[in-house]
Amino acid sequence: MRGVHVCEVIKTLDVGGAEVLLVERLLATSRPANRYTVVCLSASTGELTGRLRSAGIEVVDLTACPRPLRLARLLREVRRLRPDVVNLHSPLPGALLRPVSRLWRPRPVLVSTVHNVRYRPVTMLLDRLTGWLDSRTVAVSPQVARARTGRRGRAPDTCVHGVRVAEQRHRATLAAGTRREWGVPDDAFLIVNVANFRPQKNHGLLIDAAARVVAADPRAVFLLAGSGPELEPTGRRIAALGLDDAVRIAGHVPDAGELIAAADLLVLSSSWEGLPVVVMEALAAGVPVVSTAVGGVPDLIETGRNGILTPPGSADALAEGILQAMRPGTLARLRAGAGESADLVDIGRAAEWFEALYAEACAGNSR
Repeated sequence: MRGVHVCEVIKTLDVGGAEVLLVERLLATSRPANRYTVVCLSASTGELTGRLRSAGIEVVDLTACPRPLRLARLLREVRRLRPDVVNLHSPLPGALLRPVSRLWRPRPVLVSTVHNVRYRPVTMLLDRLTGWLDSRTVAVSPQVARARTGRRGRAPDTCVHGVRVAEQRHRATLAAGTRREWGVPDDAFLIVNVANFRPQKNHGLLIDAAARVVAADPRAVFLLAGSGPELEPTGRRIAALGLDDAVRIAGHVPDAGELIAAADLLVLSSSWEGLPVVVMEALAAGVPVVSTAVGGVPDLIETGRNGILTPPGSADALAEGILQAMRPGTLARLRAGAGESADLVDIGRAAEWFEALYAEACAGNSR
C-alpha cells in the first residue's frame, strides 16, 4: 500500500520545545512506507537537522536564503515536494501556506499542530483569519487546546507528545557520572533548569527564588542550561546576589536530557508555556518537577504526586516549593510519582497517533 508523504513545516529547527517535540516524534515513527520531509526557515545549529538526516529524513533548510525571500522560497519548496499532508507547526508560515495551497493541484491536506498558549496580537489575527482552512487542528496538551491559540471554530484534537522514555531511564542510571562531569559535589542537591534565556522563561524570578533556597539550605546547587538574550543579564544578577558558587550557568547543552536525568529536581519559572519538553524528560527519568503553574505543565504535574506547582510570578512560592521538595520524605514520594508518570510521555504513542491521523485525513481527501 502506498505510504503518505508528509511535509512538516516549522519556523526554526533550533533547540526549542516545539522543534524537539517534532524531531523526537519523527524519529519514533514506525511506518516505513510513509515519507517525511521537514521544511524550516532557519536553523542556527546543525544539531536537530543532523539528527533527522542521520535517520534518513529529508530536511529543507532555508537558512542560506536571504531573509526577505524565505517565505516565497518556502511556498516554492512545499509546492515542489507535492506532499499528501502539510503539518504546520508555526503560525506565520501557516498563515501564508494555507490560502496559497488551496490553489494547488493536487491539494494537500492541511493539519496544524499548536504548541503554545499565546501568540503576538498580529500573529494571532493572521492565524485566526486562515486557521479555518485546516482539516485538523492538534493541540499538544489539554491546556493548549483550551487556549485561544487552539480554537479554530472546531474542537481541536489533543495529543500529548513525549520523549524517548527508555533512553531517559538509562541516562538516570548514569547520573553519578554526569554529575561528576559537571563538577557537582557528592553531597549537593542538584536543581536543574533547562530553558532558553528569554523573557518568557523568567530567569529573574528563578534567581530570586534560588537566593532564598540557598540561604535556607546550603546543599542546593542550581545549574542553568540554555542560551539567549537574557543570559548575560541573568549572569550579572547572579553575581550581584553573591550566588556564583551555588548558581551556575552552563550555557547551551547539546543534549540537556542527560543533565535533567542527573538532577534531583527540575525547576521552571516560566511566565507562560505550551508543553515543555524538559518536563517530559524529567518525568521519563523519574525526576520530580517544581514549576510555575502555566500552560500545559499542570496537565502533567500534580502537586504532591510527581512535583509541586506554584503561582506564576512569586519567587517566595517557587522557593518554598523547592525547599518542600528537598525534604527527604517528600522527595522520595515525588520521585516515585515521577517514575509512575513516565508512560504518559512516551513519544512512541504520539508517533502512532499522528501516523493514524495522517492516514485518516488522506483517506477522506479527494485532492
